Amino acid sequence: MKIEVKEYVREDGSSPYKTWFDGLNAHAAAKVTVAKARLELGNTSAIKWFRGIGECVIDWGPGYRIYVAKEGDALILLLGGGTKQGQQRAIDQAVASHGEYKARKKALALARKGKSA
Repeated sequence: MKIEVKEYVREDGSSPYKTWFDGLNAHAAAKVTVAKARLELGNTSAIKWFRGIGECVIDWGPGYRIYVAKEGDALILLLGGGTKQGQQRAIDQAVASHGEYKARKKALALARKGKSA
């Protein structure tokens, strides 16, 4: 089953995942790209779910992680990334980004509902 994988984009247009990914060296970026491709192919076996988000562990180098959130069965949002060393900070940022996403989605749904009434 293919899964759509998208980056979370904040209201200001920034993407925590892109900011992190752009700072990686070429070899690390290749490893992360392969992990992302596996997610797109439906392989979510490397994800550990907690606090409303998932942590996809890449067992290479300093222990890279990709932080995601699931939206239904067909969409995974890329919330950010990090390494084992900065794991707690990255988790806290991903949880905050997921909260922002849910709040924006709820506000948009309420605005649409108000317009149709």
